[in-house]
Amino acid sequence: MTQRRPIIGLTTYERDQQQNYGLPAEYVEAVRRAGGIPVLLPPGESDQDELLNLLDGVILTGGGDVDPVHYKGTVHEALEDVDPERDASEIKLAQLIVASELPALHICRGAQVLNVALGGTLIEHLPDEVGDEIEHRTTPPGYTYHAVTVEAGSRLAAIVGQAEVTSNSWHHQAVRQLAPGLKAVAFAPDGTIEAVEMPNHPWLVAVQWHPESLAAADPAHQKIFDALVEAAARQEQHRRKIEKNCKW
Repeated sequence: MTQRRPIIGLTTYERDQQQNYGLPAEYVEAVRRAGGIPVLLPPGESDQDELLNLLDGVILTGGGDVDPVHYKGTVHEALEDVDPERDASEIKLAQLIVASELPALHICRGAQVLNVALGGTLIEHLPDEVGDEIEHRTTPPGYTYHAVTVEAGSRLAAIVGQAEVTSNSWHHQAVRQLAPGLKAVAFAPDGTIEAVEMPNHPWLVAVQWHPESLAAADPAHQKIFDALVEAAARQEQHRRKIEKNCKW
């Protein structure tokens, strides 16, 4: 039997004013270059256990802020694009990913969702905490670039093959208190946590920047998607072995 390509679910943005769900094509293109089949996951699915049974890997994508009610934070005037449906859906999804050990990549908001879902907290507005020597987003909001130091021996370091990468940041929040089970593995020059991993999970990586927007031109960032799809392929093979054994 021919091995099928891994199916990678990508969470979409919240419902817009035209009642559409959307996601930048760069996410889809990065998954396809890696050999995966991208499938969009709009928020609001009530049976996410069943949904995960159809997938070999998941990407929790970027987007608006997580409501501070989920981590006992403070409502800040800079808070934007909060969506209750997306928060509830993705927090539950992140918890199921950990429990099921499904390979997963969490990007920007996705990294924050992961930390909150597992009991961590967020910095509500980075300039209030770390100053503005290192910009994490421009005004009006957009990408800004700075170096990120990757911890030697981490899964992320092995993936990108570099001790330092260039981050394209577009965020004003970040991890404050790290959730139990997560490990910080990359940092901005001002100390902001830029990537975390879960050592006891088969493949779970979260980055605060947007590798999907760099991956087409920068092999180091495409390798992050490649590694996810490779892990998802192993997951799919494992499932097939279990299904085959169950038929006997």
